Amino acid sequence: MTPIIKRVLVGIVGGLITLIGVVALVAPGPGWLIIFTGLGILASEFAWAARVLTSAKGVASRAVDAAKIQKKHQFLIFAGICLLSLIFLVIWYEYLR
Repeated sequence: MTPIIKRVLVGIVGGLITLIGVVALVAPGPGWLIIFTGLGILASEFAWAARVLTSAKGVASRAVDAAKIQKKHQFLIFAGICLLSLIFLVIWYEYLR
């Protein structure tokens, strides 16, 4: 396979997968995962895609660090959800059944 044909095929496949990922952002599906996969495919042949992928990984890493919840807060959230579920179950069983 000639290098130009390979480059065109990688561009088409990577572009389509990236577009499917963009659609999956608004539709049910793992949009960001699909976008990163498409960018990874494009980065195998295009330098601009490698730069975008590196930048996107940095943004995602910072977002994960910002969203980290302390262990005690995770436990309190879980306990609160369990308590609300139990209250809802009792109300449903006693009054709405």
